[in-house]
Amino acid sequence: MRGWRGMLLGAGIAMMAIGQPALAQGSVNARVTAQAWADYKSKFLDPSGRIVDNANGNISHSEGQGYGLLLAYLANSPADFEQIWYFTRTELLVRDDGLAVWKWDPATTPHVADVNNASDGDLLIAYALALAGSAWNKSDYIEAAAKMAQAILSQAVIASGGRTLLLPGVKGFGAEDRKDGPVINPSYWIYEAIPVMAALAPSNAWQKLSDDGLSLLQAMQFGPRKLPAEWVSLRGQPRPADGFDAEFGYNAIRIPLYLARAGVSDKELLLRLSAGMTANGDVPATIDLASGKPKQLLTDVGYRVVNDVVACVTKGTKLPASSQQFAPSLYYPSTLQLLGLAFVGEKHPECL
Repeated sequence: MRGWRGMLLGAGIAMMAIGQPALAQGSVNARVTAQAWADYKSKFLDPSGRIVDNANGNISHSEGQGYGLLLAYLANSPADFEQIWYFTRTELLVRDDGLAVWKWDPATTPHVADVNNASDGDLLIAYALALAGSAWNKSDYIEAAAKMAQAILSQAVIASGGRTLLLPGVKGFGAEDRKDGPVINPSYWIYEAIPVMAALAPSNAWQKLSDDGLSLLQAMQFGPRKLPAEWVSLRGQPRPADGFDAEFGYNAIRIPLYLARAGVSDKELLLRLSAGMTANGDVPATIDLASGKPKQLLTDVGYRVVNDVVACVTKGTKLPASSQQFAPSLYYPSTLQLLGLAFVGEKHPECL
């Protein structure tokens, strides 16, 4: 394995490719404002370093820890980053394969009852570690990111049916686990992170993973609204997976935001997703795929920001003032709002 100096250089090159350059220690320009980050962490960051999902029984999960790390980096807050990383590495990185357990529940003993991973959480954690390690000259972060990237590649990235896929978890989703396997969740592809993973754990599989993820999104047009399902079986032609609601659900709402943040310029795809997930004029919603009817309207401004970001990158539309005002409520939409605002502020300030 390359020395960590080489890792820093490689990660820096990848970050420059996605517009996040490797910088000297202490020189990161905060993309999340100090006030917004203070409000976010006062609501969701426990003193132990865990990000609390206050809409889900106050559990913590690898996704939330990854988001917390990424936002702490974007807020240029090394102390908060280290606090979140401490909990993550001591409480979630307890598997023997280098991946994180997906769920930590304060109400159960032990707090970790299910040791399966969630690959989106793993990607987010490794990505944030790489960005922070490169920006703040922290070789231990780069080393940890490289180990996780290699573990994701070896354990969760698979070849199936001529495609390279990301299993949502190491167990339970493969062809050997389910009659309709492999099953994927298209919202687990964090496209902006993939070039950094390729720098940390070099393999041609990363580019194919990105390409095949986009091809699947373009092809998965289920129901009258032509949306991807939350959980998709890839045994044969893509279809909603057995045992899950055939819906465009909460997880899927973030797909257009991930595409925009990664610089994906497929306007047709972005606008199809945005229009398909919108009900009652301009409100995002979870969607029943078969009927095309909204299941639940998502009125929180954090969900609305996803459509605002799509309108910005496809049409140059300015974000409404309400979307630019951050007042954290629930963990998930509040996270999406900060990621959306950070992206627009850095890449499309003309939309503010």
